[in-house]
Amino acid sequence: MATAASSGGHQYVSVKLESARLAALDLAPHLFGSHPVAGSWDPSKALPMERAADAIWELSCVLPSRHETMDFKLVLKPKAGSSQCIVEEGPNRPLGSGSNEVEMTDAVFKLNEKDALECKVWVETETLSPFDLAASWKAHQENLQPSRVRGTYDVVMGADTKSRQNDFASGLELDLEKYVVPTTPNMGSGVVYAANLTENPRFLLDTGISSNNDTIKGISHNLVKGDAPLNHYTNEMKDVDGRHAPSHEGQRAVFVDRGVGSPRFARTKNETISTSNIKQGSEAKVGMPAAEGAVAAAAVADQMYGPKEDRKLVIVLVGLPARGKTFTAAKLTRYLRWLGHETKHFNVGKYRRLKHGTNQTADFFRGDNKEGVEARNEVAVLAMEDMLSWMEEGGQVGICDATNSTRNRRNMLMKMAEGKCKIIFVETICNDQDVLERNIRLKVQQSPDYAEQTDFEAGVRDFKERLAYYEKVYEPVEEGSYIKMIDMVSGNGGQLQINNISGYLPGRIVFFLVNCHLTPRPILLTRHGESLDNVRGRIGGDSSLSETGEIYSRKLASFVEKRLKSERTASIWTSTLQRTISTAHPIIGFPKIQWRALDEINAGVCDGMTYEEVKKNKPEDYESRRKDKLRYRYPRGESYLDVIQRLEPVIIELERQRAPVVVIAHQAVLRSLYAYFADKPLEEVPKIEIPLHTIIEIKMGVTGVEEKRYKLMDDPTAGI
Repeated sequence: MATAASSGGHQYVSVKLESARLAALDLAPHLFGSHPVAGSWDPSKALPMERAADAIWELSCVLPSRHETMDFKLVLKPKAGSSQCIVEEGPNRPLGSGSNEVEMTDAVFKLNEKDALECKVWVETETLSPFDLAASWKAHQENLQPSRVRGTYDVVMGADTKSRQNDFASGLELDLEKYVVPTTPNMGSGVVYAANLTENPRFLLDTGISSNNDTIKGISHNLVKGDAPLNHYTNEMKDVDGRHAPSHEGQRAVFVDRGVGSPRFARTKNETISTSNIKQGSEAKVGMPAAEGAVAAAAVADQMYGPKEDRKLVIVLVGLPARGKTFTAAKLTRYLRWLGHETKHFNVGKYRRLKHGTNQTADFFRGDNKEGVEARNEVAVLAMEDMLSWMEEGGQVGICDATNSTRNRRNMLMKMAEGKCKIIFVETICNDQDVLERNIRLKVQQSPDYAEQTDFEAGVRDFKERLAYYEKVYEPVEEGSYIKMIDMVSGNGGQLQINNISGYLPGRIVFFLVNCHLTPRPILLTRHGESLDNVRGRIGGDSSLSETGEIYSRKLASFVEKRLKSERTASIWTSTLQRTISTAHPIIGFPKIQWRALDEINAGVCDGMTYEEVKKNKPEDYESRRKDKLRYRYPRGESYLDVIQRLEPVIIELERQRAPVVVIAHQAVLRSLYAYFADKPLEEVPKIEIPLHTIIEIKMGVTGVEEKRYKLMDDPTAGI
């Protein structure tokens, strides 16, 4: 029997048999086989093939990646239940040995010495992505019958519904709240108004306020000396498209720094780039940084777009109030910062409150209120000037968060940006009245504009009046480069329209926004149970769990069963290393998906060493890592920044998911993922505490990101 291992993802296998005579003979086809290790064949335990049509029977299943090839044969069994079976003639058939192919053969059954039955047999094999697998599993769970999702019929995951009723003898308390422990200081369980976390105006610097504090009431300030008057930007405005090409005069070289531990390199201005000569991971040719895949592509794109200081980007939010602009801006800010782009979020509403107070009624926002319009344009200019000043100091991406609901306002911003940066408008449109009503009430509940309003319903009425004034003057974006997000928050599809969007970073922004939504769902992050290498103090490796780790795996299974008992569409994600797979093994009833991107940081030549051995045998590497853990790259291995780059597809998929996800991974990987959700500076990533045997629950939704931690067991490595 063959024992060749399959490669790639999971494999969907469908076996179909066609014969018009079977029904007349009162026979039914079955499939039986033998694992090459077990070597046992028992036709009496053959799997029945289901009737798919009058003369066609079918059996479909999904085999895990890198399974050993299993041989099978077809057998005919009398429907009356007789123990006598008729086994097909000829050699054994390999189950799932191919990839994305359909094989048609004949099966011959010898009914007696004179009569034989011939049937047509099709064996279809197709490699599945993890997402096809999860989608099919979801449909299977919902319909409890064979289903077809993206070409996948059925999913066999070995879920034992009877075993689900057992508690794994884990000793876990029924009340999960007993395991809750304090969260980190800057991402707790409280809800914070997102606009309060944005940049403070520079006119507050004289007061000593420089960090992103909550809105301060009652502050009145004048414009900073030297500010251009408002009519400098608003008088005689003409339509511009925001596509001004920055000048490259005076630039002698292009510097590329992808932040993956590689040295900068330069090329002369007139040097051309030939991507056909660039090999993945190569540092020859044009001095490509030592990076692979998307990182290498990003480095090439950065070269093409010229110096970093000439690639400034301003994202201008556009939309009526309560359309999710600040939510979108906050998510974009967090995502771009995590990728290493210098990004800041400027909320014009915060500027307005600090400049003119929080006691403005709806009349302040009337389109025919000249003083109100001038005051709002004034703070928009202040925010834009602060953003442009910050960009001159080294910032890369600025996000201007305001309604920007008229063409005049947007032209004003484009005029200010001419020759300094590229502008992309992101317009959020929502026509779902239920979503709007929820957003309006949430806005009144959280906004400092209504902090002193004692009558909640009166506040709602005032906000709706303000909204009506904006609707009267609203002009949809039709100019320049723009992205329109239409009804993308309701969970019922939606639309994304783009115009004049090009370039590496704008493309990433579009892809990120396509996958964003407001559906609340928990994401559970946990390290694998204690491994034998944890006990030995060794780096990396692929060791199995210790006895303590096995206990944690059972406790984790019990926790997931209790926490997600009503979330039947949840999924379990692990790395491809056995300590995470073993930790997930006791969890049943949910599909399990292995991600190579979730593997632990590659320690290269230091893999399997203890830190004391690294210090003794590789003192220079030990010292380099101690000085800069973020950028230090193990010889023939990875840095933390490399890990962040390979985790980007995981983040995108976590954003796309509408069902809960349990991620069982490793310390460096979870530090990087947690830094994204907590909006931690990259420099802090290697220092984030991710203890063993603790579950970090991240809840994503309209109010932002909340965290809760459950400590199921003590961390045996704490303090080591």
